[in-house]
Amino acid sequence: MPEKMSKGQVKQRIEKLKKLISHHRYLYHVLDRQEISSSALDSLKHELYKLEQKYPEFITPDSPTQRVAGKPLKGFRKVRHKVPMLSIEDIFDQEELRDWENYLRKLKPEYYPFEYFAEQKIDGFGISLIYEKGRLKVGSTRGTGTIGEDVTQNLKTIESIPLTLELHRKLPSKEIEERTKRLIKESEIEIRGEVYMDIKDFQRLNEKLKKEGKRTYSNPRNLAAGSIRQLDPRLAASRPLKFLAYDIVTDLGQKKHSQEHEILPALGFRTNKSKICKNIDEVIDFWKKIEKERNQYPFEIDGVVVMVNDNLLLQQLGVAGKSPRGMRALKFSPKQATTILKDVKFQVGRTGAITPVAILEPVEVSGVKITRATLHNEDEIKRLGVKIGDTVIIGRAGDVIPEVVRVLPELRTGKEKKICFPQRCPVCGTKLVRPEGEAIWRCPNLDCPARKREYFYHFVSAFDILGIGPKIIDRFLDEGLIFDPADLFLLKEEDVSHLERFAEKSAQNLISAIQSKKEISLPRFIWALGIRNVGEQTAIDLSEHFGSLEKLKDASLEELQKVPDIGPVAARSIKNFFQEKRNLKLIEKLKRVGVKIKQERGISPGKEKKKGQSLKGKIFVLTGGLETMSRNQAKEKIREAGGRVSESVSKKTDFVVVGENPGSKYERAKRLGVKIINEKEFLKLLKNI
Repeated sequence: MPEKMSKGQVKQRIEKLKKLISHHRYLYHVLDRQEISSSALDSLKHELYKLEQKYPEFITPDSPTQRVAGKPLKGFRKVRHKVPMLSIEDIFDQEELRDWENYLRKLKPEYYPFEYFAEQKIDGFGISLIYEKGRLKVGSTRGTGTIGEDVTQNLKTIESIPLTLELHRKLPSKEIEERTKRLIKESEIEIRGEVYMDIKDFQRLNEKLKKEGKRTYSNPRNLAAGSIRQLDPRLAASRPLKFLAYDIVTDLGQKKHSQEHEILPALGFRTNKSKICKNIDEVIDFWKKIEKERNQYPFEIDGVVVMVNDNLLLQQLGVAGKSPRGMRALKFSPKQATTILKDVKFQVGRTGAITPVAILEPVEVSGVKITRATLHNEDEIKRLGVKIGDTVIIGRAGDVIPEVVRVLPELRTGKEKKICFPQRCPVCGTKLVRPEGEAIWRCPNLDCPARKREYFYHFVSAFDILGIGPKIIDRFLDEGLIFDPADLFLLKEEDVSHLERFAEKSAQNLISAIQSKKEISLPRFIWALGIRNVGEQTAIDLSEHFGSLEKLKDASLEELQKVPDIGPVAARSIKNFFQEKRNLKLIEKLKRVGVKIKQERGISPGKEKKKGQSLKGKIFVLTGGLETMSRNQAKEKIREAGGRVSESVSKKTDFVVVGENPGSKYERAKRLGVKIINEKEFLKLLKNI
């Protein structure tokens, strides 16, 4: 949300948001298509809701916050819902949850403290089922919330929807049981829930559609909706759809919503995981638990629905707009969100690469507050068509790096500014160059201060020197204590102890930490050199292929390209590096100050390693935090068993190891059908080595 807007600007922003949200809601609810992610759309709706709450004079009947969904498709009989199928207002964090409780407390102080009911929010397709005298009479879609579509024949093909109601177990009370039995025999009972598809079924079906040359779907929810909202029941029958019930509209004598979750299974319906919460802290604990476990479930979950458990109180609280006051959807942190791009800064990397970085209005994505995001390069800026002042969609690439995914030009005011890519290095002023075949502009000045600092950061990280971070490196460079990485190993306590904030003891510990890292493995040494196009895995491949630094230095382009996954570009980078005199001088200086390459245990081409190779040739990708070991330890164990570690998921990936709070790698693995294993399965795999 832009800062410090006048009322006129607020009104203009609201109108633009309404138009854009309505467009994307129409695609999603009527045509079963998406141009932006659900979480990005949620972010836009949340901004509109907050603006309208702050400026209620701008709320109009045509606002997306005042309606539920789009128009029904032609071809189905229209069904009027006796009780409207309302939407649930989204909230995104604990603070908003507590604000909601305070709001309820002011409305109904006599009921405080409230008992809550919390349940998983399945990302499915909402439907209503009406049973007459125990038999399924009408199954309908949500539609506009008031009028839906009769899709009974399609819903009958879903085996998890009972065609007749019967009691399979005892109900919460004798009164409820007697009333339910009577209504099953004599009257109507309405059940509501979600049609959905398991993730693995979605992947298999999408792959089948792709092979048949048919349109694929972006997510399980859209595929489920597309299957139900078509005219041939045979097509619905051929798809692995499921139903999960969450609400009983009919009065069966239930006084609490939690009782409905006891009645539904007794009637033959599956329900989602839920909990009765005595206070808001228990709700938060449940929400956190489900978010942590969300990747263990076979279906998509995007949050937790929270409501006051007392049905009478829920009814008395009423409806605000199109959402019940006593109910909220506490969403998980979005994987994408919208915000304003305030400015662009240009960073200089250790290889001279110039990276444009978007400065953003703070926004939370995947549980992290984002203020900056990469724009990658000049070509990407042109492709996106992004300008300073634009509303943009932010995502997190590779689990970690925030990036601008898309621009929303529909929200422009006319005051946005073009992004001008610099022609000279923003740090040293050297004219930038763009090597042939590359998308990146670079500063060619090897003595550029920014390049030197970034190279030092990389070197210290590769040598794993504890206690030395960017701030200490910056201090040493500013004081003239170091000029190249080899100088680190020449530092003495007296060089450091006189500096402000460096006591004698801390200086001693720092020097000891540096000296303890003089021995390093060949792969880590190669990686530390900072050769362009040589990452951690490539350094390992070079080490194993050549076995020593001397053989690597003398290798021809042809020999380099014999190493797996090294093509002409990487080979040329390596060859050029070892032809530069300053690089050779640095290597010799490192040796003179006592740096030793330990256990140069590479293998010659065609020669087998002595250690067990049970994972030989298998490619692993790690995503999320592991409990039993660090990411680096996991990588080492994979490599010791002959496996390879990649930073990106592709069809060549054999296993994606999923830890706590995984990111986009997990989503990509699901889309590609790559085998996903949890930490327990990964440890079992390692035990079999």
